[in-house]
Amino acid sequence: MKIGLFGFGKAGKAVASVILQSKDHSLQWIYRKTNRLTTRDAADFLGIESDDPGYFYSDKKMSVEALLKEHPVDAIIDFSSKEGIYMYGESAAENEIKIISAISHYSDKEVGFLHKLAQKATVFWSPNITLGINYLLYAAQFLKKIAPSVDIEIIEEHFKDKQGISGTAIRIADVLDVKDEKINTIRAGGIVGKHEVIFGFPFQTVRLIHESISRDAFGNGALFAAEHLINKKPGFYKFEDLLHPYFKV
Repeated sequence: MKIGLFGFGKAGKAVASVILQSKDHSLQWIYRKTNRLTTRDAADFLGIESDDPGYFYSDKKMSVEALLKEHPVDAIIDFSSKEGIYMYGESAAENEIKIISAISHYSDKEVGFLHKLAQKATVFWSPNITLGINYLLYAAQFLKKIAPSVDIEIIEEHFKDKQGISGTAIRIADVLDVKDEKINTIRAGGIVGKHEVIFGFPFQTVRLIHESISRDAFGNGALFAAEHLINKKPGFYKFEDLLHPYFKV
């Protein structure tokens, strides 16, 4: 699968690294707002041996429409910002390019726009695109069904400079139908990301824990999504839609 990438921050770099090392997928380009790095390719910048083009393009020199026409891809993976979808969404949908968004925080406006694009394109959105955290979400929902009155507390830990409550923690609270007040936040050092769901029973406790050791986990999750969307028809998909078949007994 030929892939284009939006966003080249810490997570974007990790995702690019994983794609460049994949034998089944090819990183065609990275689209950025800055002119920096346009004379280099991603493999060179990251010090990875790869035959992927991985070229950097800037909106200062090339429009998204021109980029998709001259360098077509099968899927776009987005690790940029919540505004990024407006930059490429319409063009991607018109060209039947699959959209894989890993943006943590979208407003109702952006989510509505994703659903609009999903009328023409295959659109996938996951606030946390790691496979492990989405397995945790799925398993937690099953446990909540078994014991709907159980006490639930959520603990999220991240690096000290991360602002606000993690989008993943809010997502966990939403799917388990608990108030945001049940989310406990820890900011310390360089913690990549850790989420724990505590189920408190009268005589026992169950803890589901997911910890990201490396941001490369985002890349693995993004490729998992890409591979499972290959034959999907246009529509709006979440991670649980991809995991559901694996939970059938």
